[in-house]
Amino acid sequence: MKQNQSKWIFFSALPPFRGGISKFSAKTLSALTKIQEVKAYTFKKQYPNWLFPGTSQFDYSASSAPNEGIVSTFNPLSYVSSALRLRREKPTVFITTYWMTFMAPMMVFWTWFLPKNTKKIAIIHNLIPHEQRFFDRWFNKMFLNAYDGFVVLSDAVKQQVLTLKPKALISVLHHPPYQLDNQELTKEQACMELGLEATKKTLLFFGLIRPYKGLETLIDAFSLLEDDYQLLIAGEVYGNNQVYWDKLNQLPFKNWRFDQTFIAEDKVALYFKACDLVVLPYQSATQSGVRALALSQKRALLCTNVGGLAENLEKAAQGFVLEDTEKTHFFKRIKSLFESGEIQKCNTQLLTNELDLEGAWEQFAEGLVKLAKQA
Repeated sequence: MKQNQSKWIFFSALPPFRGGISKFSAKTLSALTKIQEVKAYTFKKQYPNWLFPGTSQFDYSASSAPNEGIVSTFNPLSYVSSALRLRREKPTVFITTYWMTFMAPMMVFWTWFLPKNTKKIAIIHNLIPHEQRFFDRWFNKMFLNAYDGFVVLSDAVKQQVLTLKPKALISVLHHPPYQLDNQELTKEQACMELGLEATKKTLLFFGLIRPYKGLETLIDAFSLLEDDYQLLIAGEVYGNNQVYWDKLNQLPFKNWRFDQTFIAEDKVALYFKACDLVVLPYQSATQSGVRALALSQKRALLCTNVGGLAENLEKAAQGFVLEDTEKTHFFKRIKSLFESGEIQKCNTQLLTNELDLEGAWEQFAEGLVKLAKQA
């Protein structure tokens, strides 16, 4: 039930743009529209094609209609037309999503045109980039000073915001889990479809592959494991992919599969159901959509204790913390978790947990509304 007739404008990466931010934003928007009057906008273009490291910025397989694009991040002239468009809407609340510092000037520019009484709220996925540049701190501070309230997905990002804006109004709302198809798929069925052996202990590395995510360290550790383990890697590589293929081809056993591509929505559950353990050996992080996917698919996690990646992981009995990615320690940690029965115990517990997947997103939306009222 919609709470009032205040007018909200929501801007973010949204379908047909693909990726974690778009997926997250679409779910947030869907939940928010149940309780607020919301009008949504997205980009015309996020990145120039020559700068985009993947094969495509778009995914047209989603059933929902594409959202209207109003701005190109690399075309400052479109900042003016989009700002005027937003001003004509006269929103009570303007909410945007922030994850890259180079978008800060555009998002600050918009605030100059919005009505003075418009509450300006930002959902911050990442504040400090994984690959830092000299202008990041300045852009971040400029952005934070232009907005009235902030939703962050981890305590780690909350502390980063408070470092730059000590009196910031912040609400920590953790990443809700995703609803996916094929919920009843068994490991045996999933492995059969992927050409894997269901009797082997299966590790999964899933999602966009970039150097800071530590896939190389996982392959190094995996090289020390016996042939009763297998490694499943699924995701598009941003950057040089040869380093991963070289390492994989040097492994003593052919007990791995590397699907180097963007995984379509209707295939995501297949990969999680095929594994026993989802591994996130990230060198830096704030939070992760992959962790939310693992939770929804009820698969145990092993992840490094960086940023907010491992927040409440063991306390919530959702997985285990990896303290050291040096290959011998990494290998021993994986082996001990399986041999002690901890992986099976964790997965069994996860399977008994009842998840209110839609309710979790509705609670997230309600948290946004509560923050906007406080701003």
